[in-house]
Amino acid sequence: MLTNNERKQNQLELVYIENLVPENHILRKIDKFIDFSFIRDLTKDLYCPD
Repeated sequence: MLTNNERKQNQLELVYIENLVPENHILRKIDKFIDFSFIRDLTKDLYCPD
């Protein structure tokens, strides 16, 4: 009989998107000056209500 004696490990890694984008990245600068919340209102009818 063939068995696998390796220990199985579960690994969990938490990744924050904020940590992936450098502080001086152009998208951070854009985000400070433009409010993109209007997009939700424009697209809400494209999604299922539940």
